[in-house]
Amino acid sequence: MTNLFELYRSPEAPISHVNWAWNMYGAGVENIGRLGKPESLPVPSPASDQLLVRVDAVSLCLSDVKLITQGGKHPKLYDRDLAKEPTRLGHEVSLTVMQVGEKLQKQFQPGQRLAIQPDIYQNGKSTAYGYTIPGGLIQFHLIGDEVMQGDAGSYILPIDGEIGYAEAALTEPWACVTAAYTQRRRLTPKPGGAMWILGRPGDLTEYQFSAHLHAPATIIVTDIPAGLLSRIEKEVTTREAILIVRDNLPLMDYPALRREFGGGFDDIVYLDPRSAQCVSAAARLIARRGTFNLVGRTPLDGNPQIDVGRIHYDYTAYLGTCGSDIAAAYGEVRNRCELRSGGVAIFVGAGGPMGQMHLQRALEMPNGPATILATDVNDVRLDALRARFRPLARKCDKRLVISNSANESLYEFVMRETNQCGVDDSVVCVPSSKVMEETAQTLSHDGMLVLFAGVSNGTFASLNLSDVYLHNAQFTGTSGSALADQLSVIRSTLAGELSPNQSVAAIGGIEAALDGIRAMMAGRYPGKIIIFPQIRGLPLTSLPELKTTAPKVAEHLVAGDVWTRDTESALIEKFWKP
Repeated sequence: MTNLFELYRSPEAPISHVNWAWNMYGAGVENIGRLGKPESLPVPSPASDQLLVRVDAVSLCLSDVKLITQGGKHPKLYDRDLAKEPTRLGHEVSLTVMQVGEKLQKQFQPGQRLAIQPDIYQNGKSTAYGYTIPGGLIQFHLIGDEVMQGDAGSYILPIDGEIGYAEAALTEPWACVTAAYTQRRRLTPKPGGAMWILGRPGDLTEYQFSAHLHAPATIIVTDIPAGLLSRIEKEVTTREAILIVRDNLPLMDYPALRREFGGGFDDIVYLDPRSAQCVSAAARLIARRGTFNLVGRTPLDGNPQIDVGRIHYDYTAYLGTCGSDIAAAYGEVRNRCELRSGGVAIFVGAGGPMGQMHLQRALEMPNGPATILATDVNDVRLDALRARFRPLARKCDKRLVISNSANESLYEFVMRETNQCGVDDSVVCVPSSKVMEETAQTLSHDGMLVLFAGVSNGTFASLNLSDVYLHNAQFTGTSGSALADQLSVIRSTLAGELSPNQSVAAIGGIEAALDGIRAMMAGRYPGKIIIFPQIRGLPLTSLPELKTTAPKVAEHLVAGDVWTRDTESALIEKFWKP
């Protein structure tokens, strides 16, 4: 070997005798590590069906804050006593295989690069690497069936090709961004599900249901026109389906109806809606991944209160049509999920780590929006946006306008920049129902609101659902990613179509992990914090600070203080001690 970096990448790279780790023993940052420091653990040996992996990089993620706050009460820990059975943060990782158990030697070899899709299901139960399964804030650990034998097969993703360690760790958060623009909502009635169709007494519209009426096993109808009732009666007589008529149902009885049908309806169809209060009440009856189909020609008398937490976490879908064919509301043709080509998009909270990824994606999209608006309330983050993304906007021939939304209202900013037309797409990266509601008001009539940041279920915001059925507005939200999303990011990175390194804002060695977690929680850096567990003695350092503390490393940064693979190899050359 001619240099340390080549040794580091090789199958002959040494395995240290100590194994520094940040185990988590309870809720709160004070319970990460021992007395604020990592602890030394033995390096384990793999069993025949296990791999020993080296953790090369960990990208710190704000979603860990919920785990830090709740400890063993986090939903994915199932009331685990962390004092007796600790977990470990770090679900966005880059790994290298060091030793291979006998049964796996045809599949893996030392020196092989890996990433992990952390959202794992086993026998239908949700687990997660970095949550249920201890994560990557450690130098070496074992991987076995808990990751390689899930419901979707193996959740390990081989990295074949030239991708940096930070880039590989960032494929998971980038996959979450990618997932936000792939269809996660169910857009047709659920086969075998329960459908509730409710109407308005006196409505004389001759409704059609040209498709999908065969799907539900149970149909409950309330105050619908006689002609539609007759069609439904004919449909259910041709198959083993149940029809229940519940006319004159007062709002106060809606919760009881939900309980009667197992916690909600898979599909709700609301005919000729007029009352925002009634729509608000009916929308509470949607089951997880349920659809709410509004069919009408008259605007509501106001904006309903909608559970925005459920749009994000439960993928509840609001569909609609202004025609008389109920089926016309369904399907992907009418329900888009991608940014509008040539349109105007706004990213709220664009200065945060994930907001920057959304912004970068929009700028680099060949057929993406032509005008991109970006807002934040932090001047440091906004300065970083200008330095990093204005050159990219010029390169991609996109119009980029950046504003501090603490200085002027979001609505005024958007209306000024769009000639009072509103935006085609609003992407919210701030976990605030007030911000979500304010952002929704900036949409054009047929715009799309993407709720990327999650607020808890049961959090409501006023949304203009009239535009859903009158003008085809969209309200979407996603949480997490899937194997296919992460594979797509890996392919795009290898093809040179995506540069995850653009997201890196600060770095540190294994001892700096706790400082990094605190900095992430405080929003101290305008981007992602990357921990390199194999490096010792490197404090948490912003990329601009590298020019002073490690100038030989910093000279490999590119314009805007952007991390590169050459920067990473120089870092390992300087700080890694085999």
